[in-house]
Amino acid sequence: MSARTKAIAKSNKAVAKEIRPELSKSLSWKTDWRRNKGLYFLFLPVLLWYLIFQYGPMCGLLISFQNYKPVKGIFGSPWVGLKNFKDFFTNPFFRRVLVNTIRISVTNLIFSFPMPIILALLISELRSKTYSRIIQTVTYIPHFISIVVIVSILMDLTNRNGAITNFLVHFGFTRTTMLNEPKYFLPLYIISGIWQNIGWNSIIYLSALLSIDAQLYEAAKIDGAGKFRQLISVTLPGLLPTIIVMLILQVGKSFNVGYEKIILMYNPLTYEVADVISSYVYREGLINMNWSYSAAVGLFNSAVSFALVWATNKFSKKVSGSGLW
Repeated sequence: MSARTKAIAKSNKAVAKEIRPELSKSLSWKTDWRRNKGLYFLFLPVLLWYLIFQYGPMCGLLISFQNYKPVKGIFGSPWVGLKNFKDFFTNPFFRRVLVNTIRISVTNLIFSFPMPIILALLISELRSKTYSRIIQTVTYIPHFISIVVIVSILMDLTNRNGAITNFLVHFGFTRTTMLNEPKYFLPLYIISGIWQNIGWNSIIYLSALLSIDAQLYEAAKIDGAGKFRQLISVTLPGLLPTIIVMLILQVGKSFNVGYEKIILMYNPLTYEVADVISSYVYREGLINMNWSYSAAVGLFNSAVSFALVWATNKFSKKVSGSGLW
């Protein structure tokens, strides 16, 4: 074989190496489509739902930069730039709703987030499967009760003649309607939230516990580790990736702080401690019909939530090596 022929053959091989990945990639897509065509069609309604109901309404964020008039529509309303944001930042209520949002979010994160983990650990230690199922069922049920019903029950129990009030009176508590007192709003919000969600939120931790290799516990027992040492050395490290993901999601939702429940629980007497950004958006947008201003406040809330998720994920990856993405 001549030198020229060898050079041509070598050049053809190089070209083939460059083309082969693209060819195999196109073939893999075709093969995947042929094999899973039915699954893609099943996924299509989900994709359409997200496009129509999640991404479509984001076009409405344009009104936060406008003096929106329903008669003129989004594209006919006059533009005002950042005026709505400036009005919010200089509003006397800005400090109140921001402080309340942070206080309720942080308190909820501190007290509510660990509870499902603790419940899952306790349930996993039960030897009787029957008793374990009963506990799980009892703790799951409140999650399926409407939030309107939950707040109604809470109001009945904590009014001036409610069962909880009557019980506390025996310990020197002053008889009053607790939801009308600012100092009782936050404890009632947190405790009722724990009662409603602790069982449901523990499901994912129970699943994560089942995925931990039983041989790790056997090795720990051989090394003389007791229950507490097994918890520290085996169980918690096994749960850590799940805890981190759930923590990131919880931080992302922190600025929303269950505004539906807050709107049902609060009243003008407790606005000082209960009014948060989401409830403020509700009042300004739907009650006062100040659409552009409420859209600007909502956009600010979403931007802060996104920043919290990004920062929490970055911090988690730096500290533990795992994150949501």
